[in-house]
Amino acid sequence: MARRAVSPVFVGRGAELENLTEAYEQARKQAATAVLVGGEAGVGKTRLTARFAEQAEQDGAHVLVGGCVELSAEGLAYAPFTAALRQLVRETSAADVVALLPEGAGRDLARLLPEFGEPSGDGESESARARLFELILTLLERLAEQRPVVLVIEDIHWADRSSRDLISFLSRNLKSAPVLMVLTFRSDELHRTHPLRPVLAALSRVDGVTRVDLPRFTQDEVAAQMAGILGVTPEFARVDRVFARSGGIPLFVEALLDCGNDGSFPESLHDLIIGTVERLPEETQRVLRIASAGGVRVGHDLLAAASRLSDPDLEDALRPAISANVLQIADGRAYAFRHALIREAVHDELLPGEHARIHARYAEEIDRDRGLVPHGRAAIEIAHHWYSARDDVWALISAWEAARKAAKSFAYTEQLQLLERVLGLWDKVPDAGERIEVDHCEVLDRASEAAYVSGDMDRCLKYVKGALAELDESESPERVALLMVRKANAYLHKARPGALDALRGAERLVPTPSDTRAAVLGRLGNLLMVADRVAEGTAFTEEALRIARATGDEPQEAELLINLALGHSVSGDLEGTLSTNNRAASIGTRLGEPRIILRALGNNVDALDNLGRSEEAIQLAVKGEKLARQYGRYRNHGVFLANNRAEALVSLGQWDEALVVIERVLAMDPSLLHRRHLMRVRADIAVARGETELAGDLLTEVGAFSTQPEEWAQDWTNNTRLRLAWHLLSGEPLKALEVADRALVDPPLSSKAMLGWRLLAGIRDVCDAASSIDAGLTATVRARGDELCAGLEAFGPVSGAFRLVYLGEFDAAAAAWARLDRRYSHAKALVRAAAAAAAAGDRDGATARLRQARPIAAELRAAPLTDRVDALARRVGAVLTETADPAAGRTPLTPRELEVLRLVAAGLSNREIAAELFISAKTVSVHVSNILAKLDASTRGEAAAAAHRLSLLG
Repeated sequence: MARRAVSPVFVGRGAELENLTEAYEQARKQAATAVLVGGEAGVGKTRLTARFAEQAEQDGAHVLVGGCVELSAEGLAYAPFTAALRQLVRETSAADVVALLPEGAGRDLARLLPEFGEPSGDGESESARARLFELILTLLERLAEQRPVVLVIEDIHWADRSSRDLISFLSRNLKSAPVLMVLTFRSDELHRTHPLRPVLAALSRVDGVTRVDLPRFTQDEVAAQMAGILGVTPEFARVDRVFARSGGIPLFVEALLDCGNDGSFPESLHDLIIGTVERLPEETQRVLRIASAGGVRVGHDLLAAASRLSDPDLEDALRPAISANVLQIADGRAYAFRHALIREAVHDELLPGEHARIHARYAEEIDRDRGLVPHGRAAIEIAHHWYSARDDVWALISAWEAARKAAKSFAYTEQLQLLERVLGLWDKVPDAGERIEVDHCEVLDRASEAAYVSGDMDRCLKYVKGALAELDESESPERVALLMVRKANAYLHKARPGALDALRGAERLVPTPSDTRAAVLGRLGNLLMVADRVAEGTAFTEEALRIARATGDEPQEAELLINLALGHSVSGDLEGTLSTNNRAASIGTRLGEPRIILRALGNNVDALDNLGRSEEAIQLAVKGEKLARQYGRYRNHGVFLANNRAEALVSLGQWDEALVVIERVLAMDPSLLHRRHLMRVRADIAVARGETELAGDLLTEVGAFSTQPEEWAQDWTNNTRLRLAWHLLSGEPLKALEVADRALVDPPLSSKAMLGWRLLAGIRDVCDAASSIDAGLTATVRARGDELCAGLEAFGPVSGAFRLVYLGEFDAAAAAWARLDRRYSHAKALVRAAAAAAAAGDRDGATARLRQARPIAAELRAAPLTDRVDALARRVGAVLTETADPAAGRTPLTPRELEVLRLVAAGLSNREIAAELFISAKTVSVHVSNILAKLDASTRGEAAAAAHRLSLLG
């Protein structure tokens, strides 16, 4: 019987195949999963996934396959996803794919495949990659609505940074769709600094992600593999030799059997793998060496061009390699090495001169006819081959071109990698600037931009610093100004101080009207408003607006209107905020600019909530989030809208729904800025529900305990308010008072009325809680608060309600909160009013207010407020519900006497008990006498002992 190169029998792997099948079944139950399949090179990962994919297809799954190639590590972005898209288009059509996606999505996908038409001219580099990620996510979700989807991505140890990021994104965000991702990688190649290691570590912490490590074959499995290849049962001695030499790696078993039956095995694994090739005809070996420089897979036409052979001669040369299963015929008139290890071994055989010549020939041939490689790969293929050929001049030129192409595909991390290659080659090419027609500073500028949009702020700042060092601001003021803007943006992303200083420096460099000045002023004006310097920010924004209108730049005009609306919001003109944002949204709608529309909507959600129209705010946010999904921009602008929706939900006491929104958005790995906003909203709920440890962790993450000066007034105001509440929750009123005292000394308080009054309301809570501990400091803090209060206007009903709280007009505040349907604030004000009524001797009034507050607090699960209600009810002797005290059935004591007994047992004197229960000392004396008589006790101590013995105190 003829010997086969590969066993036709699928050997072993029963447990691993079962793991994959279980993951698939879980995915089918609307719970997206991912499986990481790791193993050494040659251990059979591809064979396993192919077998599983075949079974899944038979079960009705839609299987999409994409693989990473070694070229990905040099900048070929999104290779596995492009391959899967190409398969999908081949199975259906580009039009069918586009029909599954938001409007305009085809133009973004055209950057990956030409079948989708003309790429968009969208210049929003900051959001473009996020939008592409969301499109791929949406596509998988829509496909999964038709039938379960299995996405197999092979060899992710070669994945480019963009593909790694997209894999991580999908793993976190594919939640309920029936999608299974199967990701294979070489575990033996993951050295300590390999870029895949942190990705695998992060994925292992994601729910639904499992790992399958593929072991080597046992000796029995090697025997079964040999029997499949040989067609007969092998002798035990031969199995023993092959198993010992191969170590149980299936690829090596195949290679050892290819050595024949004489028992002589090569000394090294490299010799073992290359041995099969060396037994082929010399011309075949020569062509295989040329093919190895083209990668694991190489097209027939490209190989013919690189080898300088005619079609018949090339086919004659390759036929022995195909017969020996060194090469396999692939789709699209291409050839593929049976395993990457074989290609690597053949490529390693190239002599230095031969290596340079062959790679240079590939570069020349692809440059001559770019159709020789798949669409979108020509530039990076050329750059790879010139770099491999060690031709510094052409390596620099081709890397520059490939970097530009990468940016057009939203592959900014790969663009940065190629630009760094240009920078590394610069000094080796004397006329580098003339060759690529830009100076060294321009390359640094582009590298800083690529790093910024990739989210790598440290590298961004490094290249900005390098570019600024090469420029003279007197000769190139506009270039310096724009670099300073990028520097400021990077500082903001890193939450570092100095952004405003950088922007002020940029503004001074461009004093005359120009597009550059408008760009600088727009950013500066926006940040000044956030920093609570509204008048100055408005002046700069209005100047930028005049420039934009003079040049007819309508998108810029709309962006600046939104900035103006922010100023209106901070200064308290909330109706002006709504109308100005609506003007911007109208321009955005007319121009078809989703970014403008969504920014305006998001800001109006905040304005409506601050006006007390929280239900409207929620409805508008839902509308905006729906639009964000339609535009494929949810992970950017949709997150902002969701954050504002969560705030409005918290306002209305719909905390559980707010938590769902917050957790879902946090799972999307939002920007640091958005993450901190969400954390603050989450902290509000944690404090209200008494989750002390969680609230402390959240406040630590947002920097509320930091001693560093805060540049942004709104962040400082919110952090201070939350910290005060946390100290009170932790039973530390004096610490809260000390924080309030420091905060009120020249505070960077936001003049945004709602935020300022909300903080002052919190300071009133602190002062009331700490007054008995440190009356002097309390009086100082109240005086400073009153001084601040005098200069702070209350715009709108929400600010007005917080103002009433600070002034101690609790009944009026409770009524105001009730009108606004702010349930938690309503209940808090009722409790404060009840305490005031009790202190004034109005126990009936206190009871009535507490009876209103308690069900609200209980329904919200606001444990600290509920406890406060119950404690105050005991102090005034109020019965809030029909349920009797559990001790009442065990004793003749009345509820009031039980409360007095609790305080007696705690060691309080009659005078102290009177103060605690808002009654006179004489009344306490009467209660104590009754208690002693009913418990047959002669002393207060005996009464306390009897109370504990009879379990009267709960």
